[in-house]
Amino acid sequence: MKNYTHTAVDRFLRYVQIDTQSDPQSTANPSTEKQKDLSRVLVQELLDMGVTDAELDEWGYVYATIPANTEKTDVPTICFCSHVDTSPDVTGAGVKPMIHHNWDGSDIVLPDDTSQIIRVIDHPDLEHQIGNDIITASGTTLLGADNKAGVAEIMDAANYLLTHPEVKHGRIRLLFTPDEEVGRGTEKVDIQKLGADFGYTIDGEALGTLEDETFSADGVKITIQGVSTHPGFAKGKLENALKIAADLLAVLPKNALSPETTEEKEGFVHPTHMEGNQDQAVLEFIIRDFTEVGLQEKETYLQNQLNDILKNYPGSSAQFVVKEQYRNMKAVLDQHPAVVDNALEAIRRSGLSAERRSIRGGTDGSRLSFMGLPCPNIFAGEHAFHSRLEWVSVQDMQKAVEVIVNVAQVWEERS
Repeated sequence: MKNYTHTAVDRFLRYVQIDTQSDPQSTANPSTEKQKDLSRVLVQELLDMGVTDAELDEWGYVYATIPANTEKTDVPTICFCSHVDTSPDVTGAGVKPMIHHNWDGSDIVLPDDTSQIIRVIDHPDLEHQIGNDIITASGTTLLGADNKAGVAEIMDAANYLLTHPEVKHGRIRLLFTPDEEVGRGTEKVDIQKLGADFGYTIDGEALGTLEDETFSADGVKITIQGVSTHPGFAKGKLENALKIAADLLAVLPKNALSPETTEEKEGFVHPTHMEGNQDQAVLEFIIRDFTEVGLQEKETYLQNQLNDILKNYPGSSAQFVVKEQYRNMKAVLDQHPAVVDNALEAIRRSGLSAERRSIRGGTDGSRLSFMGLPCPNIFAGEHAFHSRLEWVSVQDMQKAVEVIVNVAQVWEERS
């Protein structure tokens, strides 16, 4: 990609200023209409590039095609995918991105809230960024690199392929999804309409990494029905649903089985939402493990803890509902080794050391893989996800663009 003027960073700086936060409590599709604000921008930019079929559907999904330019007829159709929404954990409204040029290796103090400091000791990947240009927010919002870095990189790669016809590739499909951050990013994807054989999400972290394994994930919703009565006449009668819920939270281990106490291949039981009153309370959990067996063990553990607590409240009851969210995509990807092998080759061709990793989370690729589109996750350069300390480097973003282009070329060459 010599002598190419990248567009990824300019696009990214514009995209992050569009508030696209998703809402886990919403039942709409997409969960927030404002996600479409960015999707409409993407469609127009693709049309301006010459992508004739770029479209935004009613559910907030953007589909587009870069036509094949190879004489080969057996090149699989490859999809590149990123999500437009940002995490509900930290506000994404009023993002003020800033570039720290030629970063010198010192801690980065964010100006709009100087208590927000990106410390090198806490972010070991920064050690490889000295001399690079680091993009952050200003301290009061997240940045939105998760996943607008990936969106911008795919858009830049599309621009490159469309303006460099000498780079041979098969048919390429682009997919931009809403609601990934609330676990519904593929809920309304039309796989037949997408028409791809294999895919890649561009939603990973460190330079050169490819993730081919994710958590398996379930959600658990517990609805506790207590016994309500007037507090002035409650002795021997009242069974407060809020206290039952609090008892359940209190018995969860303090030094294990939680996100803050686990790492690598360890799973967890994580409460995410609580609401109610003395009559009824609702608790929501996410359960994570890399194996189906581990997932079931954790759900059984939570159910048993609840049952034991309810023995102390004979008039009360609880409903325990498990909802599947996504599964470990490795089970699918292992059946299609070329998907991972071709991506690793593309990373190496970009002058990087390729590294396979497992991700303590999920991507749209997890669900897409089980929907018939084997789909590992390629780095986008995102760091400190879902926080006001989020950052990405300009140079990592440009390398991600190069990898996307190389993926397209490797598939064409090896077909």
